[in-house]
Amino acid sequence: MNISNHINSWIPAFAGMTEYLAANEAVDCDHPSIISLAKKLSTGLDSDEAIAKICFEFVRDEIDHSGDVQAEVTTYKASEVLAYKTGWCYAKSHLLAALLRANKIPAGLCYQRLSQADKGPPYSLHGLNAIYLKDYGWYRVDARGNKTGVNAQFVPPKEQLAFEIQDENEGDFKTIYEAPLKEVAEALQCNVDYKAMVQNLPDKILYEKER
Repeated sequence: MNISNHINSWIPAFAGMTEYLAANEAVDCDHPSIISLAKKLSTGLDSDEAIAKICFEFVRDEIDHSGDVQAEVTTYKASEVLAYKTGWCYAKSHLLAALLRANKIPAGLCYQRLSQADKGPPYSLHGLNAIYLKDYGWYRVDARGNKTGVNAQFVPPKEQLAFEIQDENEGDFKTIYEAPLKEVAEALQCNVDYKAMVQNLPDKILYEKER
């Protein structure tokens, strides 16, 4: 369990918030299904923290992690994740960002580089989110889905993520992205099912300047 108090150490890719509220190819927060669900989830809630929490818990708990269930489809766009009810961690982060942006809450995409076997190579990227909360600033959450050994929660101001950084080749990318990394977008668009995706998980060397 990774718990951190250094919320505002994350670096936005841009100075303003506009990009973290806008739709793009992967985070299609302007899709009718996304808008409808965002409105449904936020009904009766009057704070960004409460809305962010319910959106996070929906994506974490109601959308299958494609690796866990060995899904026969690989989703990319947020609306696809919602339609098929499954997504790899990256795609689930696209859905969470879309639901938050549809509710006018700034949200971005974050990445970690982690060992696929929890120790040593091979390594791959892991996708999660940063949410801008009025009372706290940027706050990271991980909606990949809980299971034995994974207990990610929404408990600001502390971060409780899915995985700990365990060796020198693992680490957090400090940038908050408005759209997915090229490596992630290509992997989700080119690998059509579980077998293909698990053999081609995206990776990117984490240079010192990105830590």
